[in-house]
Amino acid sequence: MLFRRTVLASFAALVLSPLAVSAAELPDLGGKSVVVVTENAYPPLQFVDPKSGKAIGWEYDAMNEIAKRLNFKVEYQNTSWDAMIQAVSDGQYNIGMTGITIKDDRKQKVDFSDPYMRSQQFMLVRGDEKRFTDAKSFGEFKDGLIGAQPGTSPFYTAVYEILDGNEQNPRIKLFETFGATVQALKTGDVDLVLTDSVAAKGYVDSSNGALKVVGEPLGTEDFGFIFPKGSDLVAPVNAAIAALKADGTFEALNKKWFLDYKMGE
Repeated sequence: MLFRRTVLASFAALVLSPLAVSAAELPDLGGKSVVVVTENAYPPLQFVDPKSGKAIGWEYDAMNEIAKRLNFKVEYQNTSWDAMIQAVSDGQYNIGMTGITIKDDRKQKVDFSDPYMRSQQFMLVRGDEKRFTDAKSFGEFKDGLIGAQPGTSPFYTAVYEILDGNEQNPRIKLFETFGATVQALKTGDVDLVLTDSVAAKGYVDSSNGALKVVGEPLGTEDFGFIFPKGSDLVAPVNAAIAALKADGTFEALNKKWFLDYKMGE
């Protein structure tokens, strides 16, 4: 339950806004079309519902509400994580969303919205794991392997906070998608996957005991939507984010997706 408490505590820091923004104050984008790209591989932020086959999640609900309040039409498209930031930077899409951590190096390629969510990274392991219990003991467990996507926050946390600072360390096994890292964990091909508390909760809740979280949080991350540099959508979306924080909409979405929703049910 530690990661759930941390998620909720982190949400509280972002839900409240010092300045309420009413719907009447938000800009009207006149029904323009906006292409939003995502990966659909990050439950419960965005994923494909195994029952209905529909793409759902916190970010979809939030973006749909932002579109409603700003009066624009959303067209959703999909791409892989490793292609997303560059594709948005190149102007192939108007907005990107997939739990993207706001980082200075990424700001050189894309503009970020204000943070809409704060999360922390945790160690996701198999439910029967007893060989290590935290980052220190994993670092000392020389046979332990970490699954990660290259260029992601979990990759760099693994390199610099758990291992030896060598980005070529053979103890890190690279995968194209986050889902593939979790599958490798389940099958025993790796022993640890680092992920923020958001995704950790979704996978643990749907694993029927096959997965668990160990150790303390390893860092804090703020998530933001991304845009091509200089996009005129940044200011309106920021205004909508402030309004959704202020009126409790984000708080309601947090309850829906992180407390009430059960993966696989």
